[in-house]
Amino acid sequence: MRAFSANLFALLFLCALASVFYVWSALENRLERHKRGFPVPGGGSSHHGLPVDLSAKTFRALLAVPAAQRPHLGGRLEAPNLTDQTASAGNRDYHVDGDNKRSALREGLVKLGSPVEDGIFWSERLEGLLPAGFTEEYARAWRERARTHRIVKLEPGCGRISNQLATFADGTKACVRYGINADQVQGETLTYYLASLLGITNLPPLILSQLNGDGEQWAAVRTRIGGLQWSDRAVVSLTEWISNLTGVVTPGPLRQESGGLHPVLPELWSKTTAELLELMQWTDLIMFDYLTANFDRLVSNLFSLQWDSRVMERDTNNLLKTPRGDLVFIDNEAGLVHGFRVLNMWEKYHNTVLGSVCVFRKRTVQRVAELHRRRDARTRLLELYRDSEPLSLELGFLSDEHAGILQDRIDRLHRHILHCKGKYGQL
Repeated sequence: MRAFSANLFALLFLCALASVFYVWSALENRLERHKRGFPVPGGGSSHHGLPVDLSAKTFRALLAVPAAQRPHLGGRLEAPNLTDQTASAGNRDYHVDGDNKRSALREGLVKLGSPVEDGIFWSERLEGLLPAGFTEEYARAWRERARTHRIVKLEPGCGRISNQLATFADGTKACVRYGINADQVQGETLTYYLASLLGITNLPPLILSQLNGDGEQWAAVRTRIGGLQWSDRAVVSLTEWISNLTGVVTPGPLRQESGGLHPVLPELWSKTTAELLELMQWTDLIMFDYLTANFDRLVSNLFSLQWDSRVMERDTNNLLKTPRGDLVFIDNEAGLVHGFRVLNMWEKYHNTVLGSVCVFRKRTVQRVAELHRRRDARTRLLELYRDSEPLSLELGFLSDEHAGILQDRIDRLHRHILHCKGKYGQL
C-alpha cells in the first residue's frame, strides 16, 4: 500500500509539472507575439493584462538541473538570442545575396527538374539558389564594428525584461543578453560557432562583451546598467538585431501526422522553388538542433502535442523568416551546455524529429561526415571559438563530458544519414 501511495504521488507530481510547462508555453507564446506585434491566435485582448516582466523561458527554470561550478567561467549571466521585431528605424535589413537572377528564380513555380538527386540530397541546382545568409565576411565585419562602437541607449525589446535592445552610436542595434546563468550564454555562443563549422549561415552574428561602466563602449548607459542591476564585469552577448522578420509555421511534411520528409514524397514535385528552399533550410535546422540538443524549437512543439493538438499550426519557437523567405535561427541558448544537461528528458523527442527527415543538403552532410571521420569536433570548435572571440577564456568552453556528447551526436547523425542513404540511395 505504501509503495502504491508513493507511485501515485510521483505520478501526480509529474502531471503537475507537465501542466505548468503547458500553461507557461501558452503564456510565452501570447506574450512574445504581443511584443513583436503579431496577432494572437483566438483574438481578444486578454493578453494585455499580462505583467510585462513575465519570463519567456520560465519553464526552463523548472526543468534545469543546477550546473556544477566551473572555475574558468566568467560572469554568471544568460544571453538568449531572441530578436524583437516591433521597431525598424535605424536597422540594417537582413543581409542577402544581391544576385537578381537567383532572386527571380526563387519566386513562383520554376521547373528545376527533380528536387532530389543521388537518393537523399537536395539537387545541386536547387542548393545553388539558396541565399548566402549571414556570410562569414559579413559576420566578421559586423563583429569588428560591434566591439568598437559605443552603446548610447538600452531599452526593452529583446524578450525578457532582463535583456535589452542596445542602440549603437551609428544607429544600428543589437540584443544584449543578460539572464539566468552563464551556461546559457556559453551555449548560445558555442552554438553560433558550431554553425560556422557546419557552414550553416542562418544565425545572426554574435559577440561577447564585458560590462564596464567606466569603459568607452558602455559609459553612455552606465546609469541604465545600474538601474537594471547588472553586475559590473559580467560577460554578456550581443547579437545583431534584424528587422522586418515574421513567424514560421512547421511545414506539413515535418508534422507528426505526416510520414516525414523523404525523397519519394510525391508533394515535393508540386512545390514552388521558394517552398523547396524553405524545406531545405528546415532540414539544416533539424540536423543542427539534434547536434546541439536544442529542445526549445521544434522539439518543444512535439512535446506540447500531448496537450495541444494544434501547436504545429502556430509559429515555431525561436524561428523567424525574412521577407524573401530565408529562415533565421534565433535564441539558441538551450543548445549544447543546457541542452546536454537535460538530455535525458528530451532525447526521445530529438530522435523522433531527426527520424522524420531523410533529405539533406549535400554540403552540410559533407561537414558532418568530416567531423565524424576526424573525430575532432572539440578541437576544431575550440580553435574557431578562441580565434574569433577575445573573451572566450572569460566565458569558458565545453566540459570534457559535453564535448564527448557532441562528438557522439555527430556520430549518431552520420549513422542516420547512412541509414537514409541505404534506404533511398538507389532511387
